[in-house]
Amino acid sequence: MQNMASKFIHRYPALSYRDFRLLWFSQLISASGSQMQIVAVNWQIYLLTHSALALGLLGLMRVVPIVIFSLIGGSVADVFNRKKVLLLCQTSLTILSAVLAVATFTHTVSSYLIYGVIVLSAVAMAFNMPAQQALLPNLVDRKHLTNALSLNAILRQVASIGGPAIGGLIIGHFNIGSVYALNAVTFLAVIMALLFMKTSGLAINDTPSTISWESVKEGLQFVISKKLIWSTMILDFFSTFFASATALLPIFAQDILHVGPEGLGMLYSADSIGALIAGGVVASIEKVGKQGKILLVSIAAYAVGTIMFGLSKNYYLSILALAIVGAGDSISTIIRNTIRQIATPDYIRGRMTAINMIFFMGGPQLGEFEAGVMASLIGAPLSVMTGGIGTLVVVCVVAFTIPVLRRYNTHESHSLL
Repeated sequence: MQNMASKFIHRYPALSYRDFRLLWFSQLISASGSQMQIVAVNWQIYLLTHSALALGLLGLMRVVPIVIFSLIGGSVADVFNRKKVLLLCQTSLTILSAVLAVATFTHTVSSYLIYGVIVLSAVAMAFNMPAQQALLPNLVDRKHLTNALSLNAILRQVASIGGPAIGGLIIGHFNIGSVYALNAVTFLAVIMALLFMKTSGLAINDTPSTISWESVKEGLQFVISKKLIWSTMILDFFSTFFASATALLPIFAQDILHVGPEGLGMLYSADSIGALIAGGVVASIEKVGKQGKILLVSIAAYAVGTIMFGLSKNYYLSILALAIVGAGDSISTIIRNTIRQIATPDYIRGRMTAINMIFFMGGPQLGEFEAGVMASLIGAPLSVMTGGIGTLVVVCVVAFTIPVLRRYNTHESHSLL
């Protein structure tokens, strides 16, 4: 048993760090609950409205606060104790999930209340994510950062597999309110982990930052000066904008594949199964070469899987297509995040992450709104297919117009950054 544990740690060395291990396992629990809630919210909105546009509006409600508050959130992460920022955000998210639970159990829930909670949750995430991403590189040695980021990708995918599947089962056999209540409890895992972590949470900065427009501008200027950073952000935004079909999954589950809430949970989990496999492979490889080409090919695979899903009328083929989507997205996410984290000094990492949030979350959330609008006009399958085609076009344009990204071979080549 000890020998097996030693081999596991050798393959995933980031888990040998106590504070990273605490945060990783607690986030696994919390992220699973959050994924359950996404299924519950989308399903409840569709039951209340029977509208593709209403589903698309969820994406808009999630992204607008990110655009407005993320740059401020980045500055907060570079000025204040990141652990304390995370504690405040996690507590706020706990309360908001509890509000949805109470409203659902008392039959006072409405689409307007759900939208309001989604907006406030997005505000909390605008402060939570920069602090969390900025804290991560301080928990492991630089040489193990790629492994840590790969494990984080695996965490998200494990949560995205188990969370939606469990959420669908709870909705089918119990009720939606139970999902919200359970999600509120899962946030306590991260709160406890943060309280037990030994890392100070303070940014390593010889010149202390302040929350001001000058601080925000410094972050913007830094990103603009790094071609590989801003090019990956652009690629991230437009690819996910065109190929975001997640908001439409209730329509596919109910009206096209006819599999109900249990099947909906499996559809949400399918892309994460592919992503988990791909993330595990990347995490187990000591050194990945030709990252630029792999990045472009992985996003192209993401687009092809999206087109397949839009064409499919078979439940199992749809699951396979979504697994391809997840695998492509996982590989590209790991490569993009490694480039950005290593190229960014700790004192400005929160602001870089905040700027990236606008692209990383703005793309898929605005894409969900776009998908909802297009689905209301031309139908869900055609909306998904055209989105996949749009993503292929984006990949081709970026590949030929930004050759430095296509030729990028190793995250250790700082001259390219």
